[in-house]
Amino acid sequence: MTQYDYIVIGAGSAGCVVANRLTEDPETTVLLIEAGNPATKPEIQVPVSWIGLLGTEVDWAYFTEPEPYLHGRKIFQPRGKVVGGSSSINAMVYIRGNRLDFDSWQALGNPGWSYEDVLPYFKKSENQQRGASEFHGVDGFLSVTDPIATAVTSQRFIEAAAHIGYAINPDFNGAQQEGAGLYQLTIKDGKRHSAAAAFLVPILDRPNLTVQTGALVTRLLFEGTRTVGLEYLLEGTLHQVYVDREVILSAGAFDSPKLLMLSGIGNAEYLRSLNIPVVADLAGVGQNLQDHVAVPVTHQATQDLQPALTSNIAEAGMFLHTEGNLDAAPDLQCSSGPVLWVPPGYPNQGPGFTSIACLNHSQSRGSVTLRSIDPTDSPCIRMNYLENESDVQKLVLGVRIIRELFGTDLFDEFRGEEVAPGADVTSDEGLQAYVRKVADTNFHAVGTCKMGTDPMAVVDSQLRVHGIEGLRVVDASIMPRITTGNTNAPTIMIGEKAADLIKAAGRVTKGQPRAISAEYNSEATALISAIAHH
Repeated sequence: MTQYDYIVIGAGSAGCVVANRLTEDPETTVLLIEAGNPATKPEIQVPVSWIGLLGTEVDWAYFTEPEPYLHGRKIFQPRGKVVGGSSSINAMVYIRGNRLDFDSWQALGNPGWSYEDVLPYFKKSENQQRGASEFHGVDGFLSVTDPIATAVTSQRFIEAAAHIGYAINPDFNGAQQEGAGLYQLTIKDGKRHSAAAAFLVPILDRPNLTVQTGALVTRLLFEGTRTVGLEYLLEGTLHQVYVDREVILSAGAFDSPKLLMLSGIGNAEYLRSLNIPVVADLAGVGQNLQDHVAVPVTHQATQDLQPALTSNIAEAGMFLHTEGNLDAAPDLQCSSGPVLWVPPGYPNQGPGFTSIACLNHSQSRGSVTLRSIDPTDSPCIRMNYLENESDVQKLVLGVRIIRELFGTDLFDEFRGEEVAPGADVTSDEGLQAYVRKVADTNFHAVGTCKMGTDPMAVVDSQLRVHGIEGLRVVDASIMPRITTGNTNAPTIMIGEKAADLIKAAGRVTKGQPRAISAEYNSEATALISAIAHH
């Protein structure tokens, strides 16, 4: 019987970190299991090529259900289906979030998650090009670097922001987040530095680490409420593997709740309606789904602005408050790049430059449910984007701020026709209509297995699933509230902190291998086998 001390499900931004840190002890055996394949696609390494990865074989390429507040549009939701997860297909922006984000997590009943608590874990991961400081580390696996060759319009974006009254901020991850500046990136030697490249590739020779790719986990295995292993589908055949200590679920904000529900952890009434045996009644599984919703302002350019191969396209950014409440985290993030990034239905030819207004803290909440009991089916995703009218108003203000910025004389030599929203769209009503017509994801889904103590919480502050032994969730789904800015860096931090929590809990004598009752498994295994061979 194959058995490991720990099994990590998902070789993404958090899973790679956990696998690395747990195998630092040569006596600890770890299986890292990933549905995607190794990151051999050449475009993954070329920063500017990330947009071309979306919708390919390295992307789960999910869609939401028709969004009721976006005219019934189904919104594309890319997720990395490859070693490295979404860190292998994202825009490589390194933003930790605002200190108030983490202080709020602790205030919600999660001791140990304040900014002061998590800052050491951000620093632990980081190999900061600028050197060590109060806010940065240099001994970590993850390369964090300044952009190599930015477009002139990205520099002008920062200058124009200062011209209209915003501060220049050289470090969004330093003393304060507000202001405009260039993003730092997870790039090393001009190539993408994904979580896999940073944390996994350097340790693949550890004999206590096993990595299994191309394997879709179909369900967790339990004895009572104790997690004892899992089942996975590999090349049409079902396999079972067992665990001595813990299973760590790091499949992301869509697939972690999906797997929990398929395994009998979730809203009991809902699970019974699908004839899934209930292992733990946790109503919050799949709820509390949050994302950053974004709208572009795009101009044609009067000269070529071809981004460099080392460009991540979203080169410059700005964090700002729309309501003057400086005691809160910034509620808008605007990103700018030298491309014609336009919504469907708008002209998309020639050079251009774009800024995207992104809402940091949407009022809407969505959900993830099961499309069916077939584990090969995609999850059913409902975002409820722009359910709250105040979200629309903030995005309209974001569009107006970007227009003011692009309207400064600093852009005179580059500014062609405004492609979107279009120069004729100026009224509040027209801009509100534009926002609902084009609003889209900024690829930052979180929150569906939230950490806390309230009735909708799924994990505790140690990331242990409530009511279950030997199972933790370690990924962006545990965020009770979304962070201010791009979510990859905080997800890596969650992996770092979780690894220490797991190590602390694991300093006990190993138990004896646990057998799984044949009676418990037979019916579910037969069902999944039939699906696999259908």
